[in-house]
Amino acid sequence: MGVPLRFAANLAWMFQEQPTLPQRIEAAARAGFRAAELGFPYACSASELRAAAERAGLEVVLLNTPPGNQEKGDMGLGAVPGRQHEFREALALAVQYAKTLRCPRIHILAGRLPLGAEREAVSAEMEATFIENLKYAVDILAQQNLIGLLEPINSRITDPHYFLTTPHQAAAILKKVGHPNLKLQLDIFHCQIMDGNLTWNLETYFPIIGHVQIAQVPARHEPDSPGELDFSYLFQLLELKGYSGYIGCEYAPTGDTVKGLGWLRLYWESHGLKDGRS
Repeated sequence: MGVPLRFAANLAWMFQEQPTLPQRIEAAARAGFRAAELGFPYACSASELRAAAERAGLEVVLLNTPPGNQEKGDMGLGAVPGRQHEFREALALAVQYAKTLRCPRIHILAGRLPLGAEREAVSAEMEATFIENLKYAVDILAQQNLIGLLEPINSRITDPHYFLTTPHQAAAILKKVGHPNLKLQLDIFHCQIMDGNLTWNLETYFPIIGHVQIAQVPARHEPDSPGELDFSYLFQLLELKGYSGYIGCEYAPTGDTVKGLGWLRLYWESHGLKDGRS
């Protein structure tokens, strides 16, 4: 058994019993979390969120770049040709929030294929756009001592039109950009759906992993809910690899969020911890 893993509540998915993000921050801290992912926090002021996090003693460890115009189908702008100016504005807002919240990591959303486009027809241009935008982003991230993350999102269940879909694709782009402030965000849920072979993927890409997220497959509920994945094995593997970052709990609770945290309380108890704040 290695050093205990550290878990962060994803407040875009968990604690939806609370109507506002500051209230979810407080609820996560009461449940024993010491860290949270905020997803898209931009409807609240950064100063209000920082005050809530400080009151709760909660560290903000991840946020996403703004998605763009979601009503028109945007889910990020990083790889979308012709919208580089909007990407830079979105990045600037994310950096502003990250600095105010003392959040060290920003997930840079790649975005979706143009409506009606075939993946093969646009992939080269989208990759070139993504690399151009990432090369711009890494200079700003390095100046601010921030880490940018690329997350592959599965195209089989979650988002058929998302550009970045596999760890292999993300690793190739990271290599082309070639900057230490840019890393892989490995969501085990997405990786299992697209590729499986999780032991190999975790071991192969471990040197470039900057953040991990979890959910059971295929229903995206708690790790101990019925599904394909053996999280006791995966947690042990991450411990043995010496993973020292946070693991984001990006899942939809089957019912009440706190009642569904039995898996996490068992993990803490098995490692001699009262909670994640011990």
